[in-house]
Amino acid sequence: QVQLVESGGGLVQAGGSLRLSCAASGSVFSSNAMGWYRQAPGKARNLVASIIGDSTTYYVPSVEGRFTISRDNARNTVYLQMNGLKPEDTAVYYCNTYPVPTNWGQGTQVTVSS
Repeated sequence: QVQLVESGGGLVQAGGSLRLSCAASGSVFSSNAMGWYRQAPGKARNLVASIIGDSTTYYVPSVEGRFTISRDNARNTVYLQMNGLKPEDTAVYYCNTYPVPTNWGQGTQVTVSS
């Protein structure tokens, strides 16, 4: 059973920072590219950032320069450091394999107030 457990979300003012964590079961993490996705109210779930191997990263233009994705293979954990948060970053954030997601976790809510 694939397990993905996201944490680290919360309420923050615009300009603030949060660090999201995602603990993944070994069978998911060890040989897969990983991604962070988000879903805002009434909108589709979309990719935010991805990491292939240890250092090949991709960011959607709206978060480029503000977000940083990283992974700790020893801990089977992927992180998303989010700086300079904006109200439009408000969403539920999920991690999953990339480019083809598997079972979704519960996500973690990020709310950015203006």
